[in-house]
Amino acid sequence: MIIAGVGLTVLAVLVVGIVVAKKVDGDSANYLVAGRSLGVPLVAIALCTAAVDSNATVGNTDLSASFGFWAGASLALGLAICLLLAGLFLAAPMNRIGLFTLGDFFARRYTRPVEVGASALMIFAFTILLGGNLIACGFLLEHFLDVPYAVGVVVCAGLVLAYTIGGGLYSDAYASVIQGAITVVATFSLLVWVASSYGIVIPEGMGPFDVGQLTDPAQGAPVNWATLVSLGIGDLVAVDFMQRIFGAKTPAAAKRACFIGAGATAAIGVVWSLVALSATSVLGLTPDAGPVMYQLMSDHAPAVISVLVLSGVVAASFSTASGAILATAAIAVRNIAGVRREVEPGHADPLLRWTRVAMVPILGIGVLLAVRVHHTGILLTLAFDIMLAALIAPFLLGLFWKRSTSTAALVGMGTGLVVRVGLLAVTPTLYGVDNTLLYVPNTLVTAAFDGWATFVAFGLGAGAFVVTALLTRNRAEEEVDLRHVDRFALAEVGAAADVRLPAPAGEVDLRLARERSVR
Repeated sequence: MIIAGVGLTVLAVLVVGIVVAKKVDGDSANYLVAGRSLGVPLVAIALCTAAVDSNATVGNTDLSASFGFWAGASLALGLAICLLLAGLFLAAPMNRIGLFTLGDFFARRYTRPVEVGASALMIFAFTILLGGNLIACGFLLEHFLDVPYAVGVVVCAGLVLAYTIGGGLYSDAYASVIQGAITVVATFSLLVWVASSYGIVIPEGMGPFDVGQLTDPAQGAPVNWATLVSLGIGDLVAVDFMQRIFGAKTPAAAKRACFIGAGATAAIGVVWSLVALSATSVLGLTPDAGPVMYQLMSDHAPAVISVLVLSGVVAASFSTASGAILATAAIAVRNIAGVRREVEPGHADPLLRWTRVAMVPILGIGVLLAVRVHHTGILLTLAFDIMLAALIAPFLLGLFWKRSTSTAALVGMGTGLVVRVGLLAVTPTLYGVDNTLLYVPNTLVTAAFDGWATFVAFGLGAGAFVVTALLTRNRAEEEVDLRHVDRFALAEVGAAADVRLPAPAGEVDLRLARERSVR
């Protein structure tokens, strides 16, 4: 009965995704940014369902049960902080520019090598995130149907691809309405059932007001702060969040949607963490026997609660995976391969066609990562840890600081990536669990360094960017590859977009002026 109920949810999502695919109408602008037509409700729901993924639910409960409230809830709270900051500072200007992908920002602000490098980093990080969302689905089929874990991952990946490949952001946004409704109802029902059946019981030292989790290294404070900072700041370079922001019909709509999404994400994450703590305290459940939430649903919860909650997990996983596949495929095709939008009558849009094709290998990489790392929650933090170290400085300072240069962007990205991956390879644990992803046995670095790697890599990456920017020519003095400008602008005549950089970034560069003159 439980799996049948979850199956109906998946079917509903597939049907909606396929039905709204006709809105694409052969135009990549409709496919990638929903024709820039989404209102506040749709954008807010899509942002929330992107944030409340399997990491912020199943991963949250496992980490909360093992290490305390802040170890798990920081996943959702970090994402909520990200949406809040995006609403305050980024949503309106980023929507106003009229981009198709986040890679376009780096193309317009810097030079072609920076565009390619930043795009490659974003694809790398988001395939990690994609893998993290497939993990929960693989465990679900394994736990309830006795399907081999790897097979479950592949099945779920295929279902996500089925509705995303047809309608792009339209399918993602409209399917998010169903996914969001299920997640909210599931969260409320879960809280009421646990509170009435067992009470909200917090183990000593593991609750939200036990500040030792944020101050004492022995209680995991560095890891908890690393999670909050990675997701709160590093997630600002989130291609799926930005894709939804680009799809909002006005800058004001994008801004308001971020605030609504932030509040909903925080509330849902806190509830799931408190439920996990109660399950640990009252029932003695631990992740050693599989995901805590799956144990709670299969062995203790009424069938109707199990169907709602597990449907919420699947809905959350599907929504985030869908956005990740769409955005990374678009960046790979548009910003690395250089395929542009074709709007002439009678011509098939190559950007639309090749974005769909690129989804398949990107999904394949995500599946491989999901099979390699079996711990929910970890891959989410790692993905944005890398973004924090390598891309936050080129993105934020490039948007708000005139002195930013392309050379600085390349140096900052390279430094942040090398340092973060290097520290990953020598640290035996990864956010509190064994590092099974990439570890080179050594005696120099111990588990006590876990968490600190986030801040070291961020500091060195951002520092390298700032120092290099001060030593190199500013943006107004840099040489511009006009051939790249012509290719970028001429291929997209007729695209409805305001190509100006936001006012805080200063004067419009030569390439942007050239684009405007062509249009």
